[in-house]
Amino acid sequence: MAQHWQELIPIDRYLVTSNGLLHEYDRKVLTFLYQPLIGSTCLSLYMTLWAELEENKLWSESSTHHLLMNLLSVNLKDIYEARLQLEGIGLLKTYVKSDESGRSFIYELYPPLNPEQFFLDGMLNIYLYRKIGKNHFARLKRFFSIPKRPADEDYLEVTRAFQDVFASAVPGSLQYMQEHAEDLEPESNQVFIGRQEQKPIQIDTNTFDFDLLMAGLNESLVPQKALTKKVKEVISNLAFLYGISPIEMKNFILGAINEKDEIDIEDLRKGARDWYQFENYDHLPSLINRTQPAVHQVQLTEPKTQEEKLIRYYETTPPIVIFKELSGGVEPSAANLKILEEVMIKYKLPPGVVNVLIEVVLRKTDMKFTKGFVESIASHWARLKIKTVKEAMEAARKEERGFQESKKTGRSTKQKPIRTEVLPDWFDDSGKASVQTETKDQNTELEAKKRAIEEKLKAFRK
Repeated sequence: MAQHWQELIPIDRYLVTSNGLLHEYDRKVLTFLYQPLIGSTCLSLYMTLWAELEENKLWSESSTHHLLMNLLSVNLKDIYEARLQLEGIGLLKTYVKSDESGRSFIYELYPPLNPEQFFLDGMLNIYLYRKIGKNHFARLKRFFSIPKRPADEDYLEVTRAFQDVFASAVPGSLQYMQEHAEDLEPESNQVFIGRQEQKPIQIDTNTFDFDLLMAGLNESLVPQKALTKKVKEVISNLAFLYGISPIEMKNFILGAINEKDEIDIEDLRKGARDWYQFENYDHLPSLINRTQPAVHQVQLTEPKTQEEKLIRYYETTPPIVIFKELSGGVEPSAANLKILEEVMIKYKLPPGVVNVLIEVVLRKTDMKFTKGFVESIASHWARLKIKTVKEAMEAARKEERGFQESKKTGRSTKQKPIRTEVLPDWFDDSGKASVQTETKDQNTELEAKKRAIEEKLKAFRK
């Protein structure tokens, strides 16, 4: 993964095009349905690129990214990160070309899902519900809905078909059209203006282990033919959305098989959703970055030292996996998951930084994950604008050094008892050495007192 300045610089040029015509109604869909998921910066970037397309044109003039920085009043890193999110949610495709004159991009805008597709998507609608809540979600459903046409049995359809209105061509006219067939086609270097309907978000089916799933299913109960392409796509989406393993997915499939030996997709979705809400106290999943975004990764080369390996591991591993491993394989409770989610959403800490926070908190509080302590560190790091794993580790070291120094000062004046903490291995050696030295001095002093008492006892017995 490269840093943003390796992927994009201000003088790189770009062109904007669109995959067909964008409609005015798309603005409402983007503002009310997509913006809560991708944020205002992403929406601003999309709208700005859209505005660069002239009316009824599908290509913009060439510009530099420096113009975008000025138009949006944001830095290049934010533009790059917003671009990645637009790509991930299916609103943008990016193409790049490098030659002797420099690097140039084509940004191809894709229309959003229409309201019907969005609310029946099975993924984006779940994320939106979790983000804005039940009441606002219901309000948006009403906003993007219209009353059904009343079914009145007194009305009879009298619409004429095409062949009832128009006559078929006579042979002479057919001959004429054959002779002028080339006139019907677009020019060699042009295409007709149109619009393809946007496809819903689809998780790659290769990310799910279907072999393991089939190994756990009895062929007599669920035949192989029941796993159609559409069913596999739904299974992949549900596995990503709710974090369902192939072994767990087996139970939902068995509950969704019908009398025709087919898998009812709606029953499958309902079973997975009900299970997740039961396991997570009626909560639904939210849309967050699962691993450290590429724009905030610092370990780009092959790691050599132990610290570099740890940084790379934290940058490529989801927080829930880190939490589980540090807890000895114990699954985090619903309360712990809620705290993690709030930290990532409320304080906008990247996943890699949250991984460092998890280790610091668990080590310093005897494996307790209390909300108050977590939020105190998270809010501090958010104020410091910490975005990388390396910055988080350095902030933790600095805080620990300050604590050790204040502890020494306090002991010399008030003789406070020493508090020994279990610290992460990546804390600097000086910090660990100071604790070990103090502990060693105490042990030596105790041993000397013990020996003196034993000598007195021996003398008394004699």
